[in-house]
Amino acid sequence: MASELYNTIDALSREKGIDPQIVVSAVEDAIVMATRKYYKTQENLRAELDKETGKINAFAVKTVVETLEQVEDPLLQITLEDARKVDPNLEVGGELRTPKVTEGILGRIAAQLAKQVIFQKVREAERDTVYNEYIGRVNEVVNATVKRVEGPDVIFDIGKAEARMPRKEQSRLESFAIGERVRVVIARVEKASKGPGVVVSRAVPDLVQHLFQTEVPEIYDGTVVIRAIAREAGERTKIAVMSKDKDVDAVGACVGMKGMRVQSIIRELHGEKIDIIEYHEDAVTFAEKALQPAKVSKVTVVDSGGKHLEVVVDDSQLSLAIGKKGQNVRLAAKLLGWKIDIKSEEEKRQEVEQQMSAMVTQTATPLESVPGLGEGLVEKLNAAGVSTVEALADMTPEQLEAIEGIGPKTVEKISLAVNNYFASLEQGVVVEAEVATEGEAAEHSEAGADDITAEVPVAAEEAGAADELAASAEVPAATEEGTVEADALAGENEGQAEASGEQPEPEAESTSETRE
Repeated sequence: MASELYNTIDALSREKGIDPQIVVSAVEDAIVMATRKYYKTQENLRAELDKETGKINAFAVKTVVETLEQVEDPLLQITLEDARKVDPNLEVGGELRTPKVTEGILGRIAAQLAKQVIFQKVREAERDTVYNEYIGRVNEVVNATVKRVEGPDVIFDIGKAEARMPRKEQSRLESFAIGERVRVVIARVEKASKGPGVVVSRAVPDLVQHLFQTEVPEIYDGTVVIRAIAREAGERTKIAVMSKDKDVDAVGACVGMKGMRVQSIIRELHGEKIDIIEYHEDAVTFAEKALQPAKVSKVTVVDSGGKHLEVVVDDSQLSLAIGKKGQNVRLAAKLLGWKIDIKSEEEKRQEVEQQMSAMVTQTATPLESVPGLGEGLVEKLNAAGVSTVEALADMTPEQLEAIEGIGPKTVEKISLAVNNYFASLEQGVVVEAEVATEGEAAEHSEAGADDITAEVPVAAEEAGAADELAASAEVPAATEEGTVEADALAGENEGQAEASGEQPEPEAESTSETRE
């Protein structure tokens, strides 16, 4: 029959949820420490609890060696010859146990020391038990009872241990009363010097997932799968669902008839908004769904490897797509796992214009490329620091006149040359236009007059051709030779017309008579 002491130890073990042998070892260690303190010895002491009688016996243990030379510490070792004087059955390597009297000699101080040792050992065993119990249950949803409130933290009773909920793990919409039962998620188990601390949370997405599994049978049986959840506790949650059965609407199953299922979850979360979105493998389509209620104009994949999307929305939808303090786009990015850049159509247009302007290479064109600028003028401009056509085009007439050796007439000449140069570039054909001198202009005008006289048409078979010939005959000639040639041609044309049996028109005849 077990002693009263052992029965007490067994009851304490069940209460703390630890192994009774741990408590027994703690009691034995306490007796050893008290005995060593009483005898003031460094011997190797050991204690044993007799479960039947409840008596704790203490011993001084020495190891048996063969010869005296092998004895290093007389308190810990003894020769075989001396050991057999006490126990003839001992052999080398055995232990000689010498009893130490403890009953009636351990006083109040020794008892207090033993008590402290027992409490410390039991507390350590209890911590290890709690840690091993909950370390494998991280992210599990458990029912907890509010025990007390310590500042911003709430202490819960989760069964075998107490759990702490820091302020950052709470929803701003929630407040707790003592004794209230709530569902919490075991966020982590901390192994600190004061003992393991179980930290619970109601702000993690796992709580929403558990609530949907509880309220929606299709999710519980696997017909509808939750692919992603993004949550900001107390504000809004976005959840992406997908149906494995084409006949089951994933979003409709989560919402329920008249929204009963999702409303039940919203009540549990104290009014937190929930957006249920249909999942798509295509990131572009999924992004359009995730940014609801905003209407997206265009989604572009900027970098598929880096998971970067660019979303363009109408100017009126920009604030709605971004959300309050960026909440909507932030949750959408968490849901997709992609980086999302949102731009309005006006911002995108300006960006495209900047890119197009940047693509146009601004080449530096030397002044020698502009026809009409003489070598002397080019040298003057280069000396003034103007070496390109672009820089010259940006200058005002006042700036040009400020250059030494350039007057108003030269400014006009430069302006004409630059305008002709850029006009030729716009037409796609480079036209060499030189500023001619007055003598060259006279030579060109005389050559033009000779060409006009020589290129009068010879004959025309029809009446319309005769009119053109008559009009050509009226072109004034610069010399007498040109007049004679025109009269001769007119006569030849009239003869040809009579030979063909055609009568010239009266107007043509009156013209010929007038010239005669």
